Amino acid sequence: MKYKEVIDILKDSVYKWDDIQKVCDYIILWAVLWDSSDIHIEPLSSYVRLRYRLDGELREILEYQKFLHQWVVARFKILSDLKIDESRIPQDGRISKTIEGKSLDLRVSTLPTVHGEKIVMRIVDKSKKIPDFHHLGIEGNNLKIIQKALSLPNGVILTSGPTGSGKSTTLYSALTLLNKINVNIMTLEDPVENQVDGVSQSQVKPDIGYSFASGLRTALRQDPDIIMVGEMRDKETVDIAIEASLTGHLVLSTIHTNNASETITRLLNMGVQPFLLPASINAIVAQRLVKRLCSCKKKMNMKNVAPHMLKDIKQALQKTSKQELSERVWEAMNNPVFYEPGWCELCENTGYKGRVGLYEVLEITPGVKEMILEWNSAYNINRKAIEDGMISLEQDGIMKALKWETSLEEVYRVAKTQWS
Repeated sequence: MKYKEVIDILKDSVYKWDDIQKVCDYIILWAVLWDSSDIHIEPLSSYVRLRYRLDGELREILEYQKFLHQWVVARFKILSDLKIDESRIPQDGRISKTIEGKSLDLRVSTLPTVHGEKIVMRIVDKSKKIPDFHHLGIEGNNLKIIQKALSLPNGVILTSGPTGSGKSTTLYSALTLLNKINVNIMTLEDPVENQVDGVSQSQVKPDIGYSFASGLRTALRQDPDIIMVGEMRDKETVDIAIEASLTGHLVLSTIHTNNASETITRLLNMGVQPFLLPASINAIVAQRLVKRLCSCKKKMNMKNVAPHMLKDIKQALQKTSKQELSERVWEAMNNPVFYEPGWCELCENTGYKGRVGLYEVLEITPGVKEMILEWNSAYNINRKAIEDGMISLEQDGIMKALKWETSLEEVYRVAKTQWS
Protein backbone atom coordinates (compact mmCIF):
# COMPACT_ATOMS: atom_id res chain seq x y z
CA MET A 1 0.00 0.00 0.00
CA LYS A 2 1.27 3.48 -0.86
CA TYR A 3 2.54 5.94 1.72
CA LYS A 4 -0.33 8.42 1.19
CA GLU A 5 -2.98 5.70 1.38
CA VAL A 6 -1.63 4.48 4.73
CA ILE A 7 -1.60 8.01 6.13
CA ASP A 8 -5.19 8.50 5.01
CA ILE A 9 -6.24 5.29 6.82
CA LEU A 10 -4.48 6.39 10.00
CA LYS A 11 -5.94 9.87 9.83
CA ASP A 12 -9.40 8.48 9.27
CA SER A 13 -9.04 6.18 12.29
CA VAL A 14 -7.72 8.96 14.52
CA TYR A 15 -10.29 11.57 13.51
CA LYS A 16 -13.25 9.19 13.84
CA TRP A 17 -11.85 8.01 17.14
CA ASP A 18 -14.49 5.33 17.48
CA ASP A 19 -12.13 2.63 18.79
CA ILE A 20 -8.93 3.51 20.66
CA GLN A 21 -7.72 -0.09 20.47
CA LYS A 22 -8.08 -0.05 16.69
CA VAL A 23 -6.18 3.24 16.39
CA CYS A 24 -3.23 2.02 18.46
CA ASP A 25 -3.16 -1.28 16.58
CA TYR A 26 -3.02 0.66 13.29
CA ILE A 27 -0.13 2.78 14.55
CA ILE A 28 1.89 -0.39 15.25
CA LEU A 29 0.69 -2.29 12.18
CA TRP A 30 1.76 0.28 9.60
CA ALA A 31 5.07 0.90 11.33
CA VAL A 32 5.82 -2.83 11.04
CA LEU A 33 4.64 -3.13 7.43
CA TRP A 34 6.86 -0.21 6.47
CA ASP A 35 9.89 -1.76 8.22
CA SER A 36 10.16 1.16 10.63
CA SER A 37 12.67 0.81 13.44
CA ASP A 38 10.99 3.23 15.86
CA ILE A 39 7.62 4.87 16.55
CA HIS A 40 7.59 8.38 18.06
CA ILE A 41 4.42 9.82 19.59
CA GLU A 42 5.26 13.29 20.89
CA PRO A 43 2.97 15.98 22.31
CA LEU A 44 3.83 19.53 21.25
CA SER A 45 2.36 22.87 22.31
CA SER A 46 -0.88 22.65 20.30
CA TYR A 47 -1.01 19.15 18.79
CA VAL A 48 0.50 15.63 18.96
CA ARG A 49 2.84 14.35 16.25
CA LEU A 50 3.26 10.74 15.10
CA ARG A 51 6.53 9.91 13.36
CA TYR A 52 8.18 6.70 12.11
CA ARG A 53 11.90 6.16 11.69
CA LEU A 54 12.35 4.78 8.17
CA ASP A 55 15.83 3.87 6.90
CA GLY A 56 17.35 5.87 9.74
CA GLU A 57 15.32 9.06 9.17
CA LEU A 58 12.26 10.27 11.05
CA ARG A 59 9.24 10.90 8.83
CA GLU A 60 6.09 12.62 10.05
CA ILE A 61 2.98 10.50 9.51
CA LEU A 62 0.18 12.57 10.98
CA GLU A 63 -0.89 15.06 13.65
CA TYR A 64 -3.85 14.85 16.00
CA GLN A 65 -5.47 17.00 18.68
CA LYS A 66 -3.96 17.04 22.16
CA PHE A 67 -7.10 16.10 24.08
CA LEU A 68 -6.96 12.65 22.43
CA HIS A 69 -3.41 11.97 23.57
CA GLN A 70 -4.29 10.78 27.08
CA TRP A 71 -6.23 7.85 25.60
CA VAL A 72 -3.33 6.85 23.34
CA VAL A 73 -0.89 6.98 26.26
CA ALA A 74 -3.24 4.98 28.49
CA ARG A 75 -3.73 2.29 25.82
CA PHE A 76 0.00 1.81 25.20
CA LYS A 77 0.68 1.78 28.95
CA ILE A 78 -1.88 -1.02 29.38
CA LEU A 79 -0.31 -3.00 26.52
CA SER A 80 3.19 -2.63 27.98
CA ASP A 81 2.14 -3.26 31.60
CA LEU A 82 3.05 0.22 32.86
CA LYS A 83 1.38 2.29 35.60
CA ILE A 84 -1.45 4.24 34.01
CA ASP A 85 -1.77 6.72 36.86
CA GLU A 86 1.95 7.60 36.93
CA SER A 87 2.93 10.41 34.57
CA ARG A 88 5.58 12.21 36.62
CA ILE A 89 8.49 9.83 35.98
CA PRO A 90 9.78 7.90 32.93
CA GLN A 91 8.69 4.29 32.57
CA ASP A 92 9.93 1.38 30.44
CA GLY A 93 7.96 -1.61 29.28
CA ARG A 94 7.51 -4.12 26.49
CA ILE A 95 4.78 -5.23 24.11
CA SER A 96 4.90 -8.64 22.43
CA LYS A 97 2.87 -9.03 19.23
CA THR A 98 2.61 -11.20 16.15
CA ILE A 99 1.82 -9.22 12.99
CA GLU A 100 1.72 -10.69 9.48
CA GLY A 101 3.48 -13.80 10.78
CA LYS A 102 6.27 -11.74 12.38
CA SER A 103 7.07 -12.23 16.06
CA LEU A 104 7.72 -8.75 17.44
CA ASP A 105 8.95 -7.09 20.61
CA LEU A 106 8.24 -3.38 21.07
CA ARG A 107 10.42 -1.72 23.70
CA VAL A 108 8.26 1.07 25.07
CA SER A 109 9.65 4.16 26.79
CA THR A 110 7.60 7.02 28.23
CA LEU A 111 9.02 10.41 29.13
CA PRO A 112 7.22 13.30 30.86
CA THR A 113 7.66 16.54 28.91
CA VAL A 114 6.29 20.07 29.38
CA HIS A 115 3.45 19.26 26.96
CA GLY A 116 2.64 15.75 28.18
CA GLU A 117 4.05 12.24 28.02
CA LYS A 118 6.12 11.28 24.99
CA ILE A 119 6.16 7.66 23.88
CA VAL A 120 8.92 6.03 21.83
CA MET A 121 8.71 2.38 20.77
CA ARG A 122 11.68 0.47 19.34
CA ILE A 123 10.49 -2.35 17.08
CA VAL A 124 12.48 -5.58 17.28
CA ASP A 125 11.54 -8.23 14.72
CA LYS A 126 12.54 -11.51 16.39
CA SER A 127 11.60 -13.53 13.31
CA LYS A 128 13.87 -11.58 10.95
CA LYS A 129 16.70 -13.60 9.47
CA ILE A 130 20.14 -12.52 10.64
CA PRO A 131 22.06 -11.17 7.60
CA ASP A 132 25.53 -12.42 6.66
CA PHE A 133 28.59 -10.18 6.36
CA HIS A 134 28.23 -9.77 2.60
CA HIS A 135 24.65 -8.53 2.94
CA LEU A 136 25.75 -6.06 5.63
CA GLY A 137 28.34 -4.55 3.27
CA ILE A 138 31.52 -6.02 4.82
CA GLU A 139 33.90 -6.95 2.03
CA GLY A 140 37.51 -6.98 0.86
CA ASN A 141 40.25 -6.54 3.46
CA ASN A 142 37.70 -5.63 6.13
CA LEU A 143 36.09 -9.05 5.75
CA LYS A 144 39.46 -10.83 5.88
CA ILE A 145 40.48 -9.08 9.11
CA ILE A 146 37.15 -9.86 10.80
CA GLN A 147 37.24 -13.50 9.69
CA LYS A 148 40.81 -13.81 10.99
CA ALA A 149 39.80 -12.22 14.32
CA LEU A 150 36.85 -14.61 14.66
CA SER A 151 39.02 -17.64 13.87
CA LEU A 152 41.27 -17.01 16.89
CA PRO A 153 40.46 -19.02 20.06
CA ASN A 154 40.64 -15.99 22.33
CA GLY A 155 40.69 -12.19 22.30
CA VAL A 156 38.26 -9.27 22.18
CA ILE A 157 36.36 -8.05 19.12
CA LEU A 158 34.59 -4.70 19.54
CA THR A 159 32.06 -2.94 17.34
CA SER A 160 31.74 0.82 17.79
CA GLY A 161 29.45 3.56 16.56
CA PRO A 162 26.45 5.65 17.62
CA THR A 163 23.09 4.23 18.62
CA GLY A 164 21.29 2.67 15.65
CA SER A 165 24.42 2.09 13.55
CA GLY A 166 23.95 -1.69 13.38
CA LYS A 167 26.54 -2.79 15.96
CA SER A 168 24.38 -5.54 17.46
CA THR A 169 23.43 -6.86 14.02
CA THR A 170 27.11 -7.21 13.15
CA LEU A 171 27.70 -9.19 16.35
CA TYR A 172 24.70 -11.44 15.64
CA SER A 173 26.12 -12.13 12.17
CA ALA A 174 29.43 -13.09 13.82
CA LEU A 175 27.64 -15.37 16.31
CA THR A 176 25.80 -17.10 13.46
CA LEU A 177 29.16 -17.80 11.81
CA LEU A 178 30.68 -19.11 15.07
CA ASN A 179 27.64 -21.14 16.16
CA LYS A 180 28.72 -24.79 15.94
CA ILE A 181 27.81 -27.95 17.83
CA ASN A 182 31.21 -28.19 19.57
CA VAL A 183 31.25 -24.59 20.86
CA ASN A 184 29.56 -23.15 23.96
CA ILE A 185 28.37 -19.61 23.20
CA MET A 186 26.79 -17.37 25.83
CA THR A 187 25.41 -13.85 25.54
CA LEU A 188 24.53 -11.10 28.00
CA GLU A 189 22.17 -8.60 26.39
CA ASP A 190 19.91 -5.69 27.23
CA PRO A 191 17.54 -6.68 25.76
CA VAL A 192 17.78 -9.93 23.76
CA GLU A 193 16.95 -8.65 20.26
CA ASN A 194 17.31 -11.86 18.23
CA GLN A 195 17.04 -15.42 19.45
CA VAL A 196 19.71 -17.72 18.00
CA ASP A 197 19.22 -21.48 18.27
CA GLY A 198 22.17 -23.16 19.97
CA VAL A 199 23.24 -20.01 21.85
CA SER A 200 22.56 -19.47 25.58
CA GLN A 201 21.18 -15.92 25.72
CA SER A 202 20.54 -14.03 28.95
CA GLN A 203 18.99 -10.61 29.52
CA VAL A 204 20.58 -8.46 32.21
CA LYS A 205 18.41 -6.67 34.76
CA PRO A 206 20.42 -3.85 36.38
CA ASP A 207 17.54 -2.84 38.66
CA ILE A 208 17.89 -6.12 40.58
CA GLY A 209 21.69 -6.19 40.51
CA TYR A 210 22.11 -8.42 37.43
CA SER A 211 24.45 -6.19 35.42
CA PHE A 212 26.84 -6.90 32.54
CA ALA A 213 29.71 -7.18 35.03
CA SER A 214 27.97 -9.59 37.42
CA GLY A 215 26.52 -11.57 34.51
CA LEU A 216 29.95 -11.87 32.92
CA ARG A 217 31.39 -13.30 36.14
CA THR A 218 28.62 -15.89 36.21
CA ALA A 219 29.01 -16.69 32.51
CA LEU A 220 32.69 -17.49 33.03
CA ARG A 221 31.64 -20.23 35.46
CA GLN A 222 29.46 -21.79 32.73
CA ASP A 223 32.44 -23.15 30.74
CA PRO A 224 32.01 -20.80 27.73
CA ASP A 225 34.16 -20.72 24.63
CA ILE A 226 32.64 -17.51 23.28
CA ILE A 227 30.88 -14.71 25.18
CA MET A 228 28.96 -11.79 23.73
CA VAL A 229 28.47 -8.82 26.07
CA GLY A 230 25.85 -6.31 24.95
CA GLU A 231 27.90 -3.22 25.80
CA MET A 232 31.13 -2.17 27.52
CA ARG A 233 29.55 0.42 29.81
CA ASP A 234 31.99 0.59 32.72
CA LYS A 235 35.53 -0.23 33.80
CA GLU A 236 34.46 -3.32 35.74
CA THR A 237 32.89 -4.93 32.66
CA VAL A 238 35.91 -4.01 30.52
CA ASP A 239 38.38 -5.45 33.06
CA ILE A 240 36.50 -8.76 33.34
CA ALA A 241 36.16 -9.02 29.52
CA ILE A 242 39.89 -8.44 28.99
CA GLU A 243 40.75 -10.92 31.71
CA ALA A 244 38.42 -13.46 30.09
CA SER A 245 40.10 -12.95 26.71
CA LEU A 246 43.55 -13.50 28.27
CA THR A 247 42.39 -16.76 29.84
CA GLY A 248 41.27 -18.39 26.61
CA HIS A 249 37.85 -16.95 25.76
CA LEU A 250 36.66 -15.09 22.67
CA VAL A 251 34.70 -12.00 23.76
CA LEU A 252 32.48 -9.91 21.47
CA SER A 253 30.97 -6.60 22.54
CA THR A 254 29.97 -3.06 21.55
CA ILE A 255 31.18 0.33 22.70
CA HIS A 256 30.01 3.87 21.94
CA THR A 257 32.81 5.74 20.15
CA ASN A 258 32.98 7.69 16.89
CA ASN A 259 35.63 5.57 15.17
CA ALA A 260 37.94 2.62 15.71
CA SER A 261 40.97 4.52 16.99
CA GLU A 262 38.89 6.46 19.53
CA THR A 263 37.93 3.11 21.02
CA ILE A 264 41.56 2.62 22.02
CA THR A 265 41.76 5.96 23.83
CA ARG A 266 38.33 5.35 25.41
CA LEU A 267 39.59 2.09 26.92
CA LEU A 268 42.77 3.78 28.14
CA ASN A 269 40.72 6.56 29.73
CA MET A 270 38.61 3.90 31.48
CA GLY A 271 41.77 2.73 33.25
CA VAL A 272 42.92 -0.20 31.10
CA GLN A 273 46.70 -0.55 31.10
CA PRO A 274 48.20 0.03 27.61
CA PHE A 275 50.10 -3.28 27.53
CA LEU A 276 46.82 -5.21 27.93
CA LEU A 277 45.21 -3.84 24.76
CA PRO A 278 47.55 -5.30 22.09
CA ALA A 279 47.55 -8.59 24.00
CA SER A 280 43.76 -8.87 24.15
CA ILE A 281 42.16 -7.02 21.22
CA ASN A 282 41.80 -8.89 17.92
CA ALA A 283 39.95 -6.18 15.98
CA ILE A 284 37.83 -3.06 16.39
CA VAL A 285 35.02 -2.48 13.90
CA ALA A 286 33.61 1.04 13.55
CA GLN A 287 30.46 1.36 11.48
CA ARG A 288 27.69 3.58 10.18
CA LEU A 289 24.56 2.95 8.14
CA VAL A 290 23.82 4.83 4.92
CA LYS A 291 20.67 4.68 2.82
CA ARG A 292 20.86 2.39 -0.20
CA LEU A 293 19.90 3.86 -3.57
CA CYS A 294 16.64 2.57 -5.02
CA SER A 295 16.53 1.04 -8.52
CA CYS A 296 15.22 4.41 -9.77
CA LYS A 297 18.67 5.99 -9.22
CA LYS A 298 20.00 8.30 -11.90
CA LYS A 299 23.44 9.37 -13.01
CA MET A 300 24.71 12.44 -11.20
CA ASN A 301 25.76 15.52 -13.14
CA MET A 302 29.45 15.73 -12.21
CA LYS A 303 29.38 19.49 -12.77
CA ASN A 304 27.42 19.70 -9.51
CA VAL A 305 30.31 18.16 -7.57
CA ALA A 306 32.63 20.84 -6.18
CA PRO A 307 36.25 20.58 -7.44
CA HIS A 308 37.62 20.43 -3.88
CA MET A 309 35.33 17.48 -3.15
CA LEU A 310 36.56 15.60 -6.22
CA LYS A 311 40.10 16.28 -5.06
CA ASP A 312 39.28 14.88 -1.60
CA ILE A 313 37.72 11.80 -3.19
CA LYS A 314 40.78 11.09 -5.32
CA GLN A 315 43.11 11.58 -2.37
CA ALA A 316 41.04 9.19 -0.25
CA LEU A 317 41.11 6.54 -2.97
CA GLN A 318 44.85 6.98 -3.58
CA LYS A 319 45.45 6.02 0.07
CA THR A 320 43.62 2.76 -0.61
CA SER A 321 45.59 -0.24 -1.88
CA LYS A 322 44.84 -1.36 -5.44
CA GLN A 323 43.93 -4.83 -4.16
CA GLU A 324 41.10 -3.30 -2.14
CA LEU A 325 39.53 -1.48 -5.09
CA SER A 326 37.16 -3.25 -7.42
CA GLU A 327 37.80 -2.99 -11.16
CA ARG A 328 34.99 -0.45 -11.57
CA VAL A 329 36.31 1.73 -8.73
CA TRP A 330 39.90 1.53 -10.04
CA GLU A 331 38.78 2.63 -13.50
CA ALA A 332 36.69 5.44 -12.01
CA MET A 333 39.53 7.03 -10.05
CA ASN A 334 40.40 9.51 -12.82
CA ASN A 335 36.88 9.84 -14.18
CA PRO A 336 34.47 9.12 -11.30
CA VAL A 337 30.76 8.56 -11.93
CA PHE A 338 28.25 8.78 -9.10
CA TYR A 339 24.52 8.19 -8.92
CA GLU A 340 21.91 10.14 -7.01
CA PRO A 341 18.32 9.46 -5.86
CA GLY A 342 15.53 9.28 -8.41
CA TRP A 343 11.77 9.03 -7.87
CA CYS A 344 9.43 6.07 -8.03
CA GLU A 345 6.50 4.51 -6.17
CA LEU A 346 8.68 1.69 -4.79
CA CYS A 347 10.69 4.11 -2.63
CA GLU A 348 7.79 6.56 -2.12
CA ASN A 349 9.73 9.17 -4.15
CA THR A 350 12.58 9.30 -1.64
CA GLY A 351 15.16 7.71 -3.94
CA TYR A 352 16.33 5.27 -1.26
CA LYS A 353 15.27 1.79 -0.22
CA GLY A 354 16.98 -0.02 2.65
CA ARG A 355 20.42 0.61 4.12
CA VAL A 356 23.98 -0.66 3.79
CA GLY A 357 26.88 -0.41 6.23
CA LEU A 358 30.12 1.54 6.05
CA TYR A 359 32.97 -0.05 7.97
CA GLU A 360 36.49 0.58 9.16
CA VAL A 361 38.28 -2.33 10.79
CA LEU A 362 41.32 -1.61 12.95
CA GLU A 363 43.79 -4.44 13.28
CA ILE A 364 46.49 -4.27 15.96
CA THR A 365 49.53 -4.11 13.66
CA PRO A 366 53.07 -3.70 15.09
CA GLY A 367 52.89 0.02 14.27
CA VAL A 368 49.53 0.48 16.03
CA LYS A 369 50.78 -1.56 19.00
CA GLU A 370 53.74 0.78 19.39
CA MET A 371 51.41 3.79 19.25
CA ILE A 372 49.21 2.32 22.01
CA LEU A 373 52.15 1.54 24.29
CA GLU A 374 53.35 5.14 23.90
CA TRP A 375 49.89 6.53 24.86
CA ASN A 376 49.50 8.25 21.49
CA SER A 377 46.36 10.23 20.64
CA ALA A 378 43.43 8.77 18.71
CA TYR A 379 44.38 10.99 15.76
CA ASN A 380 47.91 9.53 15.55
CA ILE A 381 46.64 5.96 16.00
CA ASN A 382 44.10 6.53 13.22
CA ARG A 383 46.75 7.94 10.88
CA LYS A 384 49.10 5.02 11.57
CA ALA A 385 46.32 2.47 11.07
CA ILE A 386 45.50 3.96 7.64
CA GLU A 387 49.21 3.87 6.74
CA ASP A 388 49.14 0.18 7.65
CA GLY A 389 46.18 -0.46 5.34
CA MET A 390 43.02 0.29 7.33
CA ILE A 391 40.08 1.43 5.20
CA SER A 392 38.45 4.48 6.81
CA LEU A 393 34.69 5.00 6.96
CA GLU A 394 35.01 7.72 4.33
CA GLN A 395 37.04 5.51 1.99
CA ASP A 396 34.60 2.62 2.33
CA GLY A 397 31.72 5.03 1.67
CA ILE A 398 33.34 6.47 -1.46
CA MET A 399 33.95 2.96 -2.82
CA LYS A 400 30.31 2.04 -2.22
CA ALA A 401 29.21 5.29 -3.92
CA LEU A 402 31.42 4.46 -6.93
CA LYS A 403 29.76 1.03 -7.05
CA TRP A 404 26.41 2.92 -7.11
CA GLU A 405 25.14 1.37 -3.89
CA THR A 406 24.62 4.76 -2.23
CA SER A 407 24.96 8.44 -3.05
CA LEU A 408 27.89 10.73 -2.43
CA GLU A 409 25.60 12.97 -0.40
CA GLU A 410 24.77 10.09 1.95
CA VAL A 411 28.45 9.17 2.41
CA TYR A 412 29.46 12.69 3.42
CA ARG A 413 26.37 13.11 5.60
CA VAL A 414 27.29 10.05 7.62
CA ALA A 415 31.02 9.37 7.31
CA LYS A 416 32.76 12.72 6.99
CA THR A 417 34.83 13.45 10.14
CA GLN A 418 37.15 16.15 11.35
CA TRP A 419 40.05 13.87 10.37
CA SER A 420 38.90 13.28 6.78
